[in-house]
Amino acid sequence: MFVAKVAGLASLLAGLAAAQTTTLQAESATLSGVSVATAVAGYTGMLLPPTKANSTDKQTGTGYVEGFEESTDKITFTVPSTTQQLFDLKLVYNGPNGDKYTYVVLNSAGGSQVSLPATTSWTTVSAGQVLLNAGNNTIEIQNNWGWYLIDSIILSPSPKRGAHKITTQPVSPNANADARALLKYLGSIYGKNILSGQQDQTSLDWVTANVGKTPAVLGLDLMDYTESRISRGASSTDVDKAIAFNKKGGIVTFVWHWGAPTGLYDNATQPWYSGFYTAATDFNIETALKDTTNANYTLLIKDIDTIAVQLKKLQDAGVPVLWRPLHEAEGKWFWWGAKGPEPAKKLYKIVFDRLTRIHKLQNLVWVWNSVDPAWYPGNSYVDIVSADTYAQGDHGPISATYNNLLTLTGDTKIIAAAEIGSVMEPALLKAYQADWAWFVVWSGDYISAGVWNSLDLLKRVYKDAYVLTLDEIQGWRKK
Repeated sequence: MFVAKVAGLASLLAGLAAAQTTTLQAESATLSGVSVATAVAGYTGMLLPPTKANSTDKQTGTGYVEGFEESTDKITFTVPSTTQQLFDLKLVYNGPNGDKYTYVVLNSAGGSQVSLPATTSWTTVSAGQVLLNAGNNTIEIQNNWGWYLIDSIILSPSPKRGAHKITTQPVSPNANADARALLKYLGSIYGKNILSGQQDQTSLDWVTANVGKTPAVLGLDLMDYTESRISRGASSTDVDKAIAFNKKGGIVTFVWHWGAPTGLYDNATQPWYSGFYTAATDFNIETALKDTTNANYTLLIKDIDTIAVQLKKLQDAGVPVLWRPLHEAEGKWFWWGAKGPEPAKKLYKIVFDRLTRIHKLQNLVWVWNSVDPAWYPGNSYVDIVSADTYAQGDHGPISATYNNLLTLTGDTKIIAAAEIGSVMEPALLKAYQADWAWFVVWSGDYISAGVWNSLDLLKRVYKDAYVLTLDEIQGWRKK
């Protein structure tokens, strides 16, 4: 362990909560498993809070921090504050080893996953917000994906956020009354409450039985309705489950783990049922979309048409759907994102046009599921923006991701936490102004094993007045 400290840092930062912007150097923090380096030019010096004697006092930095190889590697900043106050946090980094993520943790509990796009220059990114308490605070930069360089963090008082500018006008042509009512309802609670949600009927039933409350949103999957999976024995009743949950007054959201329509490796290391992963298929979305006459394009259209049949069943049953196709595209681990943003956006627009204009579906509320602006298909194709975030044991507000989504559309679209591993503390959501419209905890061990979420925590979150459950949203179409 290498430890580096700046003498007198506490006194320099004592006025931090008095509306000042402060830059803290990584090499001046407590370093665990990482080390100071100087080989990459351009790292910053430390900008100290101005004093009465000299409004431009500066102290030159001595380098940056590298390493981040092991899961336990981290940097810990100790930050005193004179009062409790919310601060914007920025991170200065260099990412020569490809796209990465880091993780920011405040006071050992609650933080945000922060995207660090590949770059060979020193770059500043938003890392969300931190609610500093009166007294000493710690801000940890934890390894996560690792292999990046950290120069410094920048803290500045968060301005008060004004009223949201969201629209609840559907992007689907001829959206029906059910879809319009759902979007209108989400707009009516946005910033006031969050809808509880759970992926998979079995896991939702576990919540009902063990927590004593039923989530307001049921997450389901259209994965096992297309030919490449049905031909290998897959089947699903998720559409039936959606209809049943809708009859109970609940809200449904569908993701589509789209198995590649052809080119599955289907071997011991990459079985057919992993066919939505980039690593499990040689299906090339870029070449498939080059023209409308090639065989692979035809297979894509066939799959979309197959899914349209299921969505039409939902429409006929009066079920509006929070519809989230091509999720997590920017991660590139699914074949629809493997060739970068342009093919993914093109395919998304094809799905949109095919379902709304050819199949005349009117019950869909369109949910986009990537944060990077380069991947965004545009406001005219998206009703709601969302992200999937997993951080074991962290029940913070995921504010960095929320704020990035806020910026993505200029606060014109509702924002949702479409998949999470750990539930968020309601008090932190409110304190950070992280106004997620709903959350959906992933299924299985994420909800029931007690590792990602303790039962006591789940009971407390589900009882909080800020978190709406199935019994509390009855009649939502008329609200």
